[in-house]
Amino acid sequence: MRTGLIILAAWLLAPAALLCAAAAPAARPNILVILADDLGYADVGFHGCKDIPTPNLDRLARSGVRCTGGYVTHPFCSPTRAGLLAGRCQQRFGHENNPAWLPESTVAGLPLSQTTLPQVLRTAGYRTGCVGKWHLGAHPQFHPNRRGFDEYFGLRGGGHIYTPGAKGSVEYLIPMDRNGQPEPLTEYLTTVLAREGAAFVRRQRDRPWFLYLAFNAPHTPLQITDSLRERVRHITDETRRGYAGLVVGLDDAVGVVMDALRESGQVHNTLVFFLSDNGGPVSVTHSDNAPLRGAKGQVFEGGIRVPFVVSWPGRLPQGKDYAQPVSSLDIFATAVALTDTKVPAGHALEGTNILPYLTGERTGTPRDRLFWRTGGGATYAVREGDWKLVGGAKGEIQLFNLAADIGESRDLAAQQPDVLTRLRQAYADWNKDNVAPLFQSPQPNQSKAAKKAKAK
Repeated sequence: MRTGLIILAAWLLAPAALLCAAAAPAARPNILVILADDLGYADVGFHGCKDIPTPNLDRLARSGVRCTGGYVTHPFCSPTRAGLLAGRCQQRFGHENNPAWLPESTVAGLPLSQTTLPQVLRTAGYRTGCVGKWHLGAHPQFHPNRRGFDEYFGLRGGGHIYTPGAKGSVEYLIPMDRNGQPEPLTEYLTTVLAREGAAFVRRQRDRPWFLYLAFNAPHTPLQITDSLRERVRHITDETRRGYAGLVVGLDDAVGVVMDALRESGQVHNTLVFFLSDNGGPVSVTHSDNAPLRGAKGQVFEGGIRVPFVVSWPGRLPQGKDYAQPVSSLDIFATAVALTDTKVPAGHALEGTNILPYLTGERTGTPRDRLFWRTGGGATYAVREGDWKLVGGAKGEIQLFNLAADIGESRDLAAQQPDVLTRLRQAYADWNKDNVAPLFQSPQPNQSKAAKKAKAK
């Protein structure tokens, strides 16, 4: 009799238990990485921008942690993306330049020796998607579907026209790519990428997912719709007005994707990173990196410190500022820690799980130093605490205290010889494990034949 009652009670309670299990958040969160392209440090509302409205990005910042000391690993495009997806400094494996659009080259791209974040997450049962700009190699072996992504839609080169029918170089006119099949661009590009990102989010119901959503906005060309132009008509500088329209389009797109998260009930189980791939190219787009010195292509703060937000409602504080340095390298390391996945032996990650620092569970700084190198050593930099060393291949060297001089205007090299010596030695030690660039960035007037020669 007693056994029968126990069985009956278990049977009656089973539906309730199943409902509770279905309502409980999954043990492993979804991970959404939103990457902007050439966004200026001061060109978002959450960094004080007044002339470009970014309400969706501002809302995302309020929902999480604004990392005011957020860095990427390189001051221009493709190397940053390589480092982010590999979780390692890209100088370790020679991806230190932008690959030319060379579908025949098996060299100009993210080396196959490198394990990517989506490859690792797939071993944990994640569905992986990439939407947007790739710029990590044009040869079929470098295709996103072969580098760990179950689904891909986007532009595989370093840029693209935004408006169907607009003029551009060969690379900027290639068709969209959906899992290896070409598709024509029939609408405004940023709108298309937003819709594709939102659709991926809504499709995921039965397992955790990782989405790498890499917009090409606000990178040139400065092509905007009439409705975007109307929203930035108050900006008198024509170049900045075009750039601002691209930023507004980007903000709209982020809103579309975040709405998809909310409407599908996935906000509280999704860790979101938002950042730019490098600083704004001030002279080209009239973007603004204030109060930082420098721009895209430079290892001064304006080239490598970027808008950087981490949001996970219910798990991370909301509306918090975090000033200690964090890096795009930390995305891979944080994802691995959260999912308890393993990386292959020999693939040494160089980031840090930053969540305990953002929640306040851990104090101090996530790392002792950050390093940068461009062009095989043409320029380089080291940050240690408040100190920042900037050097070049010709022997020029400068030292700044970022706490007192965020604009890097006062060179303290002569006044602080001990600090200078320590940071120079730290760079030399780090640089020992780097390799020479595997390929060179294409030059504006470089012929196709010269590109081929450099890529081989």
